[in-house]
Parts: sequence; structure tokens; C-alpha cells
Amino acid sequence: MKHLIEKANTLMEALPYIRRFAGKTFVIKYGGHAMADEKLKESFALDVVLLKSLGINTVIVHGGGPQINETLKRYGIVSEFVRGMRVTDAETMQVVEMVLAGQVNKEVVGYLNQHGGRAVGLSGKDGSLLLAKKLLQEVKNDDGSVEMVDIGYVGDVAKVNTDLISTLEQGKYIPVIAPIGVGLEGESYNINADLVAGRVAAALNAEKLILLTDINGVKDKNGTLLESISVAELHRLIEEEAITGGMIPKVVCCADALKEGVKKAHIIDGRMEHAVLLEIFTDVGIGTEITK
Repeated sequence: MKHLIEKANTLMEALPYIRRFAGKTFVIKYGGHAMADEKLKESFALDVVLLKSLGINTVIVHGGGPQINETLKRYGIVSEFVRGMRVTDAETMQVVEMVLAGQVNKEVVGYLNQHGGRAVGLSGKDGSLLLAKKLLQEVKNDDGSVEMVDIGYVGDVAKVNTDLISTLEQGKYIPVIAPIGVGLEGESYNINADLVAGRVAAALNAEKLILLTDINGVKDKNGTLLESISVAELHRLIEEEAITGGMIPKVVCCADALKEGVKKAHIIDGRMEHAVLLEIFTDVGIGTEITK
């Protein structure tokens, strides 16, 4: 009986959040270990389907770096990197688009639909969803000078056309977006999935931007998890080098989205089952909530 009462208390804890977020939009960046483990794939799909069932409009943006690496290796294509960014020539871009918009996107859509959702797969080319421009990478030379380097078909989001997403939401569908943008000449661009998620969230005036990662959340210089933090505090942690490496673009993406009108951003551990529900519908949460 005690176990049943605990279940009822959990539902009661979630009730005010369910009421608050009904009719709102969440944009979730899906990536990392959560995309590789079968249990976590199922857990994520169930979380998203439940959100949609509760009347929360949910938009998914997914990554796919490991799958790209595996396919490039199979084709005998060796990647070069400039400050962590893959140099993407025309041949590499063909593989990236094939893996992201084909293999990975359809797998995510399949899991959602298998667990009761109505998911539709998109790339940035569909309905000119993600208009892109070339992204030049900043490189510091040995003499301290800065050079902007062209690394091929790597893009930035110039504009998000939200009409297609809005139409799908009205039909109670779940949009699943592969981070491929389209240039003015119809060329494809590979865009960082965190960046796409942030720009899509801003364009939709989303209630929440949620990034699934392979770490607990944002930590201070002592390694303590920060349950809640402001944008100003984020910049301070970057200056103190408490936030380094691959976490910097993630927190900058969140800060930019908040600046553009997103209400709150969350960085959570996608390695935990039902991570999205635990962060959104419990008083304590499991990751880091970022506020303006």
C-alpha cells in the first residue's frame, strides 16, 4: 500500500507542472548516449509521447556524430577537424546528410511512433525550414593573430521558417528535425544540433529548451552540480574556466535562446531513464535549470 501511495504522491507533485505547461512548446535536443542505448531510446520515446498526450507541443532536434563517424569510416573517408569542427567537403556532406536525414532521423521517428506517438521526420530542407549560411571557424595562429578558416559545408542558422512546424503541431504531430540546413543555392549544410535546437526554440518562442547530454549538468569549479543558474553566472563560470571544452557551446546556445525569448533552458543527463520527465515534473529536477 505504501508503494501505491508514493505513486499517487508523485502524480500530485507533477500536477501543477502539467497544468502550467499545457499548450506550451518544448524543444528537446536529443543526442549522446541516450541515442545509443536501447533502454534509453525507449525511455526517451515514452517521455516525449507522454508530453504530447498532456497537451505539450514537443519538437525534437537530434544529433548523430557517432553514426556519421562510423559511416565515413566504412566509406574510407578520413575526417579532419579544426578546433573540434569537422571539415566537411562535398563528399563528406553527402554522407552526413544521408546519415542524419535518412538513417538517424527515421530511427527516432520509428521509436516515437512505435510507442504511440505521431512523429514526422524533417530536415532543414523541408519547407525551407532551416535557411543556412556558411560558418567560418575562428583559429588562433602561433603569433596570436586570428584567422577565419573555411571548413566547407558547415553552416550557421540564418533563419528558421516555423510555418511547417506550426502546421504539424496543429495536427498533433511531433516534428523530428535533422540538423541539415539549406543555402541560397540549394546546397546542404551540416549544422551543430545544439545550435539548431536553440534557434528553433527561439523562433517558436518556446517555454523550454532541453539539451540531453552525457553529463549531470553544469558544475562549478569544485565539481558541484548547479541545480539552477542565471545567464550572468554562466558567463562568470566560463571566465573562471569552470565551464570548458564542449560544454561552452552548449551553455552559449542556452544563453542565446534565453536572450531571444525562450523562458527557461535545461541541461540534463540523458544517460538516466526518463530524464526529461524527472527534470520537468519534479520539484527538485535532475540537471541544471538556466534562467535569464
